Amino acid sequence: MLATPADQKSAPWDLAFAEARAAAARGEAPIGACVVKDGEILASAGNGAIADRDPTAHAEMLAIRQAARKIGDERLTGCDLYVTLEPCAMCAGAISFARIRRLYFAASDEKGGAVENGPRFFSQKTCHHRPEIYGGIRASEAAELLRDFFKARR
Repeated sequence: MLATPADQKSAPWDLAFAEARAAAARGEAPIGACVVKDGEILASAGNGAIADRDPTAHAEMLAIRQAARKIGDERLTGCDLYVTLEPCAMCAGAISFARIRRLYFAASDEKGGAVENGPRFFSQKTCHHRPEIYGGIRASEAAELLRDFFKARR
């Protein structure tokens, strides 16, 4: 699940990381996501579970919801999702149901991830749609952001 060097420095990644930093500033876990179609950024979000009092308000879920509203369709066919942390099982399910074309993620999540870790959602025979997956892009930057955030909380 390696990405090409061209994927590492781009507006979607910069926006996803900006959303993660903004989430951290609000006291949310520093995770950001961005949905792109044909080079156009459709939506971006950072985690919002605390502010929204909503356990489903993960960055991926919020960005997917915004993008679906923007294009007026629950299927995000041809869209790519950039996220700073490996998606959990809930977010992986939403990615599958939304028919996201490509998933790019930064840091792996050994505890809560569901793509390379845990249930490996997209490898299950019950998975309806499997995106192309590219992990580990800007992983050290994302991991440092998470480490610093949680270290300050302890």
